Amino acid sequence: MTSSFDSSRFDSPVPRGGAKPAPKSKPLWLQSAILIGTFTMLLYVIEIVDVASDERLEENGVGPRSIDGLWGVLFAPVLHDDWAHLFANTVPLLVLGFLVLLSGIARGLAATGIVWVVGGLGTWLTGGSYSNHIGASVLIFGWLAYLLVRGIFARSLGQILVGVVVFVVYGSLLWGVLPSAPGVSWQGHLFGAVGGVVAAWLLSADARKQRARKAVGPQSFG
Repeated sequence: MTSSFDSSRFDSPVPRGGAKPAPKSKPLWLQSAILIGTFTMLLYVIEIVDVASDERLEENGVGPRSIDGLWGVLFAPVLHDDWAHLFANTVPLLVLGFLVLLSGIARGLAATGIVWVVGGLGTWLTGGSYSNHIGASVLIFGWLAYLLVRGIFARSLGQILVGVVVFVVYGSLLWGVLPSAPGVSWQGHLFGAVGGVVAAWLLSADARKQRARKAVGPQSFG
């Protein structure tokens, strides 16, 4: 006896009587814009609090190889040295964050989480002794790397084209992963980018598995 899978069994029930249909969800682009816009506004609120507290908040960045400095892995990306630091990060944060979230909110948040942790831990392990690393640039470099390589891992033409455009506009930022001027956390830039590559690899696993199944093809048994 055989039976076929009926996906309609999992569809939402048809409303009866005077029941109102479920409201339509916002389009993905609008959800992405609201989410990254809200996050950016949060950074400005935090900077206002930091200024009001005589810049004590920014002392909670990544402190390399210090147990207390590990807390900075959580806090560093939302802290900035001053308004100029935050202003410099705002536009790339909005643009790259929006593009990452356009791949799906859950996927975009997962990529951000991976970048956040890998970038922070890498900075904690390799940063200069007694230094303090803060700034959303770890996310910017992570998102940039993610957008550049995800299409290659997933072999998605659309994602590759997005990566090309992103490289043309923001590719020059990649020089920031190299040691440069004092006071610039190139370690955060470097390991943020590493986190972006890791995220792209991990989150393209489903596409790679589908490709592998197609390569093997259907199997028949006699």
